[in-house]
Amino acid sequence: MKTVIIKYNAGNVQSVMYALERLGASYLLTDDEAEIRSADKVIFPGVGEASTAMAYLRQRGLDKLIPSLKQPVLGTCVGMQLMCRYSEENDTTCMGIFDIDVRRFPALHKDGEPRLKVPHTGWNSIHTLQGPLTEGLAENAYVYFVHSYAADVCPQTTAVCDYIRPFSAMLHRDNFYAAQFHAEISGNVGQQILENFLTL
Repeated sequence: MKTVIIKYNAGNVQSVMYALERLGASYLLTDDEAEIRSADKVIFPGVGEASTAMAYLRQRGLDKLIPSLKQPVLGTCVGMQLMCRYSEENDTTCMGIFDIDVRRFPALHKDGEPRLKVPHTGWNSIHTLQGPLTEGLAENAYVYFVHSYAADVCPQTTAVCDYIRPFSAMLHRDNFYAAQFHAEISGNVGQQILENFLTL
């Protein structure tokens, strides 16, 4: 099986590589269209800022390539956000694979009192689990988040997390899957999700 990690202007790729190695999965890190199209599975990770990442994708033509893929695709963290319709982070039009917007967590209540800390950093539970990537997971399993922006809950949501507001921890549409958290550093739960993805 050929697994490709999409190479673009975003961090955290190394930890994805380590996670795949722990599962005994071979992979190729590339931004080459032919290599990506010929892959059995595609992983689209990311840590960074939405508008800069989208500019890089457009420069390489990856913004058109990724939505056209037919094999299973998994986006994580910023990768997931870029697969959505729009991000409030620097007013960024994204790829629109998922028909939902990404909004910043508000730092204050309407009455001006501080909310929980933003960015949302650390372990939190996910619930209302659905779809093949959550097979074998317990309801309220814990995963690791680092983000200030999140997609609203929508019909394509397959896991929900509650932090300041309920948001989409995971999304699924056709051959596209996404996780807001870092599956690659989410312990046994994240490993199960990656294993489920690789066996689709």
